[in-house]
Amino acid sequence: MVSSPTTAAGSGVTEDETPLIDDVVRSCVDFKGFAVVHSNTGGWKSASFIIGVEMAERFAYYGISSNLITYLTGTLGQSTSTAATNVNAWSGTAALTPLLGAFFADSLFGRYRTIILASLLYILGLGFLTLSAALNPFKSSYCKNAVNSKACYPPQLQVFFFFFSLYLVALALGGHKPCLQAFGADQFDEEDPKELKSKSSLFNWWSFCVCISVLVGLLVLSYIQENLSWELGFGIPCIVMCLALVIFLFGSMTYRFRIKRNERIPFVLISRVFVKAIRNWQASPAVVSVEALPCEEGVNFGILDKPMSEANGDIEDAKSILKLLPICFACLPFAIVYSQSTTLFTKQGATMDRHITARFQIPAAGLQAFTPASIVLFVPFYDRVVVPLARAITKNPSGISMLQRIGTGLVLGIFSMFIAGVTERKRLETASDYGLVDLPNAMVPMSVWWLTPQYLLLGVADVMVFVGLQEFFYDQVSSELKSMGLALSFAVAGVGGFLSSFFVSFADKVTGGGGGESWLSDNLNRAHLDYFYWVLAVLNVFSVALYVYFSRSYVYRARIAV
Repeated sequence: MVSSPTTAAGSGVTEDETPLIDDVVRSCVDFKGFAVVHSNTGGWKSASFIIGVEMAERFAYYGISSNLITYLTGTLGQSTSTAATNVNAWSGTAALTPLLGAFFADSLFGRYRTIILASLLYILGLGFLTLSAALNPFKSSYCKNAVNSKACYPPQLQVFFFFFSLYLVALALGGHKPCLQAFGADQFDEEDPKELKSKSSLFNWWSFCVCISVLVGLLVLSYIQENLSWELGFGIPCIVMCLALVIFLFGSMTYRFRIKRNERIPFVLISRVFVKAIRNWQASPAVVSVEALPCEEGVNFGILDKPMSEANGDIEDAKSILKLLPICFACLPFAIVYSQSTTLFTKQGATMDRHITARFQIPAAGLQAFTPASIVLFVPFYDRVVVPLARAITKNPSGISMLQRIGTGLVLGIFSMFIAGVTERKRLETASDYGLVDLPNAMVPMSVWWLTPQYLLLGVADVMVFVGLQEFFYDQVSSELKSMGLALSFAVAGVGGFLSSFFVSFADKVTGGGGGESWLSDNLNRAHLDYFYWVLAVLNVFSVALYVYFSRSYVYRARIAV
């Protein structure tokens, strides 16, 4: 039985108030603090409210980020390089703020309250963005023919207000990303075999639903922003987020809330563990009288296995975080690969024949929709065909282990880069055959559909790696650190984005030295993206070898009944 837990409503439940029935969900209470049963709380019913909020948030985020560089270079009058730097800085920040959001969720407010606070902050940021766009007194049609175009750009105070609003959104995203998915997974009881299978499927269908909203955001909002108005393009996401908050609150009475075993603050206590471990590093056994925790088989944590006076649970939490870091490190090269789908893949496609009909062609930015589209196509097949088949063979509720799933995605990333290089070599040969080498703006007579295999493979790899990392990191930490685990999985993509920017700049500088053409030359017909892609493929071969080494020595966390 569970006694005196901390709940969302701030009330407690005693043993006398806990229903003594087989259907009770242990370690969970409802919104009012009472024990819950499987039949009327949690499961897909509750998760559907939470998925709806995530779809709205992704719709808003991609509706802004996909066309942000157009707004910066157009309405705000920034140069392409400055705008690109600002976009990269903002997107990188947005990918790392979940670490901050996880701290507040796991240590202070809880996931439910953090989601509400983040939603309000998100709405405020989007509202300010809309106001910033509306305050611009100049219209593009007027400025296009102005003698002094700089006079059309907004004053610095308005630019500052825009970026302040933009970073409010990034900060709000930090509360949304780790908490929504963790709270959604909380709605499934790991001790119930049926719900355990559903929880594994949740991460797949979560990605499926999110990609649908991303597709809509990419196609609809970008059209509205470029052809109608930026005020409407920013205002619609604001309205959608308001509706999402209402939907989330509407489902409150159906949610399950994890019980905190005590009032400890995990981040503070884990930090204390690391500090004491460093102090004990060179201490003799006589200095510390407390017995060291037994090491997990095949795992040596060095200074954390030295004797210390901290509670065993705190030390185990610290170890669980440390165990995840090698997996994070091994997946970073794949994150670099994934970043190419929104940059170099797009540049490839911009030079090719993008016509669907004689009068209509796919916008260059619209090529990004291939990746979420491939995810939408693959997730139902994976969840309904691959998983049941693998489950029948392995007897694993998830079909294959989480680490096997991630490893499969890493291998697919290698093939994606190899195929991208082959396709680029074909494009260069076509440009040479038609005498277009020195005509960078000419269309290469090669269909953009040649890019489909690399996009499809990368989309499937996304489902295997990033969705797999989310499920793995959520599963391998204690209940008090679920948001932190998910934040670490999101940080892999964020750090990978920063590393991609560094790697691109480094490759451009090294290969363009001595006056020769860089692999990443502005004239893609003289560049060698094929070499660059193949270097990334080789880099990922080494990362897969490293991943196999780390995963073979990894010991899964034992499930502890509450």
